[in-house]
Amino acid sequence: MDSTAQNIQGFVDYVGTLRGDEKGEAQVFCERLFNAFGHDGYKAAGATLEERLKGKDGNTKFADLVWKPRMLLEMKSRGENLQRHYRQAFDYWLNLVPNRPRYVVLCNFDEFWIYDFDAQLEEPVDRIALEELPKRYTALNFLFPDARKPLFGNDRVAVTREAADKVAWLFNSLVGRGEKREVAQRFTLQCVIAMFAEDAALLPAGLFSQIIRDCIEGQSTYDLIGGLFRQMNTSAPARAGRYEGVPYFNGGIFAVVEPVELDKVELEALQEAVKEDWSKVQPVIFGSLFEASMDAKERHAFGAHYTTEADIMKIVVPTITRPWQEKIEKAKTLKELTALRGELLNFRVLDPACGSGNFLYVAYRELKHIEIELLRKIHTEYGDKAKREAGTMSLVSTKQFYGIDNNAFAVELAKVTLMLAKELAIEESKQLLDADQMGLGLEMDAALPLENLDKNILCADALFSEWPEAEAIVGNPPYLGAKRLIQEHGHEYVKKLYEQFPEVPKMSDYCVYWFRLAHDHLSKNCRAGLVGTNTIRQNESREASLDYILANGGTITEAVSSQVWSGDAVVHVSIVNWIKGEQKGTKKLFMQLGDSKNSPWEIHELDLINSSLSPNLDVSRAISLNANANSEVCYQGQTHGHEGFLLDPEEDKGILQDPASQEVLHPYLIGADLLGKTGGKPSRYIIDLNNIDDIVSAMRYGAAYKHLEANVMPVMKEKAEEERTKTGKNIGPRQTHFNTWWKHWRGRLEMLGKIHGLSRYIVCARHTKRPIFEFVHPSINPGDALQIFALEDDFSFGILQSDVHWQWFVARCSTIKGDFRYTSDTVFDSFPWPQNPSESQAKKIAETAVALRTLRQELMKDGSTFRDIYRTLDVHGNNPIRSAHLALDAAVRAAYGMKDDDDVLGFLLKLNQKLAAKEAKGEKITAPGLPPSTKDKAAFVTDDAVTLP
Repeated sequence: MDSTAQNIQGFVDYVGTLRGDEKGEAQVFCERLFNAFGHDGYKAAGATLEERLKGKDGNTKFADLVWKPRMLLEMKSRGENLQRHYRQAFDYWLNLVPNRPRYVVLCNFDEFWIYDFDAQLEEPVDRIALEELPKRYTALNFLFPDARKPLFGNDRVAVTREAADKVAWLFNSLVGRGEKREVAQRFTLQCVIAMFAEDAALLPAGLFSQIIRDCIEGQSTYDLIGGLFRQMNTSAPARAGRYEGVPYFNGGIFAVVEPVELDKVELEALQEAVKEDWSKVQPVIFGSLFEASMDAKERHAFGAHYTTEADIMKIVVPTITRPWQEKIEKAKTLKELTALRGELLNFRVLDPACGSGNFLYVAYRELKHIEIELLRKIHTEYGDKAKREAGTMSLVSTKQFYGIDNNAFAVELAKVTLMLAKELAIEESKQLLDADQMGLGLEMDAALPLENLDKNILCADALFSEWPEAEAIVGNPPYLGAKRLIQEHGHEYVKKLYEQFPEVPKMSDYCVYWFRLAHDHLSKNCRAGLVGTNTIRQNESREASLDYILANGGTITEAVSSQVWSGDAVVHVSIVNWIKGEQKGTKKLFMQLGDSKNSPWEIHELDLINSSLSPNLDVSRAISLNANANSEVCYQGQTHGHEGFLLDPEEDKGILQDPASQEVLHPYLIGADLLGKTGGKPSRYIIDLNNIDDIVSAMRYGAAYKHLEANVMPVMKEKAEEERTKTGKNIGPRQTHFNTWWKHWRGRLEMLGKIHGLSRYIVCARHTKRPIFEFVHPSINPGDALQIFALEDDFSFGILQSDVHWQWFVARCSTIKGDFRYTSDTVFDSFPWPQNPSESQAKKIAETAVALRTLRQELMKDGSTFRDIYRTLDVHGNNPIRSAHLALDAAVRAAYGMKDDDDVLGFLLKLNQKLAAKEAKGEKITAPGLPPSTKDKAAFVTDDAVTLP
């Protein structure tokens, strides 16, 4: 036995001497556990006991041991069944932010149940008996000081990936050799049901496996598997023969049986799939992985993304589970509880974008658990009388669940997912009954026959179809920005969409329509929870969705402002749960701070969650100021439209040295260069013929023109022809642009005219995480990833670079993934500038702005970039950049007349509305730029700026 095993054996021996008292002995248990894994106790490791948490009822709860970001340990008394406590552990885990622990361990002194909620929810990733710990301690590898990777024995995600991959391979093989797609889909799903049924003991033991073996030895799959599937759809069981004992499955999936003759390789693949332990396959993610693997040439299921149960629960818990738990807790009489039982059995759930049915699966399972909780209360508090009043059988049915999707195969997958949910939920509920209902005489409904869900899960476009009635609406509508709608769905569909929803702004994201329809479809006091792109918090998308919900009697009850979505690595989403009615009390708003799925979290407890899903003051009511909007100061950079306009200094020397081309060649700065190159200098040049209106004039520019003719013209021609084909019209934006194909898609001549009249201009990256502004020389053309401010003075730079402007920027902007995106109409046009700063205040801002830039230039002498410099702010400690920014911020606040305790957003919103009122009366306000109090304008213009490399 190695030294680690010896230490752990010593721990096991010691625990054997304890009584197993949760209250009295948990602390010493934790201390000895940490000792056994190489620590000087839990305190030395950085763990805390009895950490305070707010429970769902608002009361303070205490987590037994929290060791961020590794583990939450919940102790229970010896003999306590751990099955009934994972819900409490999940609630604790969800609220342990920031740095939520990766693993959750339930322990009753004799067993360790280990959970990884980001991977699988209901089932632990491992269970270890105390006496097994010296041999199986690797499952707790995360307890070691060096945090080794744990080795689990019940990783159901891995099993599901294997199963999905093997079944998808079979499907792809069938389609690849000419089998009709619909036949291959149906046959494959029928095999999935059969494999689940065999491992769940719904088919005679080993029947399907033996059939596959017999077929490998020469018998026909057309006969044997086809015969089995027909028997599974026959209400009268076979009295003898091969299929004796096969029960009636029904469910619609076997209504049509089209046998398939498999070849030897396909049979072997199916045999490998049968060998998987299908009782451990998770239907909640199987469908997503299977879909991802269809038509894939590689083993795509192993890299495919899927939506985790933990993320689905962020909707199902606040929208379904918690409201029902509160109803059960409030019910004080048998009559009230019996009435709730009837209400529960008539409670309907709709997912209007159901995909493969994962949200419906989790919702069904939760409703089953709620029913168990309700029956437990009835039977434990009211005894035999309750059995007559409420009955003893679990009756929640998959027929209470509805879905809509426009993908026919996804609809079939969703039906299968719910069919499997019935069997698995029954097994889970039996475990709950064993754990919590012993001696109560409760019964589960039979797993078979499956319910036919053909009228519940519908193949249709939810935006143009009637929705089934439901008391709760949940789901994950498709992510698609307004600019991609035509590309994905075509002109006719988009035209139909706009006609159907004329009140929705055309720049709204696609998911917005589901939010709006869901709210309209809800009855009073019913609830919904949907996932959307995080742009539903912003601009037109917010106006058409969350603003609409709140303006029409809705209350947001719990939300996630932004998070990286488990279902797709490149999508940042918002999650919104709401009620059509009022809900008093504290509401939780979660926010993930970063671009990784493991990024830290914040939680805010608010009386009201606003439509911006922000814990800060809601500034969505700010008004565009004419002085700003008409200032001709704020612009977007050039959108060239094709990489062929860009030149590399090394690869394109011939063009750059061509005398005939010099007039139209300019250094070209993009956001990546500004932030990621030393000095923020441009790395490429751009050909700019935007002021040339005819081909004859364009051809005078020698090598530059020839380069565009060879590299740009063919692409622009192709885009014009593609537009003509798609629209059936001989006119359109691309066709018009092709008439002057040598010009950029958006040349921004007005912007260039403004900056060429200045000695320098200000830029920031349009998509950014940090406030980094810089001056640029007007000989450099800015790209469309830059926001341009046609201002050359240090005072204006100081205002824009300040935290005052940054807070407004963040509160008013839209986002790309997790980055903030500057938009002139929402951010700049509504931002109120200081109205009456004195000349000395203006000078102070200019001086601190110059000092900040000087410091940045000094720090870049070692080759650092802006990104490098500003990343140092993430590390605790004295930092000259931080000090320089604080000095600038103090000067700017003084110019506004802000007090130290003034809330910046509150101050700016009040000022914005005051200035808008003045403009409405015809009064002038101070516009962006140097204030009237400054006399010597030239004194505010220094000469530092980004120049040529």
